Amino acid sequence: MGFAGPLTITTPSDREIVITRQFDAPRHLVFACYTQPPLIRRWLNGAPGWTMPVCEFEPRVGGKYRYEWKSPDGYVMAMGGVIREIEPVERIVSAEVFDEDWTGGETVSTILLDEADARTTLVNTIVYSSKEARDGALATPMAEGMEMSFSNLDLLLEQGPDHSNA
Repeated sequence: MGFAGPLTITTPSDREIVITRQFDAPRHLVFACYTQPPLIRRWLNGAPGWTMPVCEFEPRVGGKYRYEWKSPDGYVMAMGGVIREIEPVERIVSAEVFDEDWTGGETVSTILLDEADARTTLVNTIVYSSKEARDGALATPMAEGMEMSFSNLDLLLEQGPDHSNA
């Protein structure tokens, strides 16, 4: 492999965070892992010991999604939102809010997937309601948690999610 990870974060404006990450897999597989709940649940769980008891995703414009994570000590972190745009294998735009609204209101996430030589570059632009909200997100262990999940995604992609028992 060698091509995948780690993620990079940039802040092109006062309200944006751009996360870039490469995966050693074609984008249709990365897209599937972002849009199919049985696959989402297998990688989007952050730190070791955390579980994802609720994972719902309706891959259509206007579709809703809901994720709930549970820590080993019982803490629950949850978020949900609505899909604003979806272009199979290329783009997902969603509005999202955490139940404990530490991000200062709704954020809008735009995920773009670009493929070259059967490798995918993911660019996720997250727009926050304010500079303070963006800075607050940057001050959390968000990047570390995302990279843990992306490392899980690397393993899932290596196994071949379209041939799994998910």
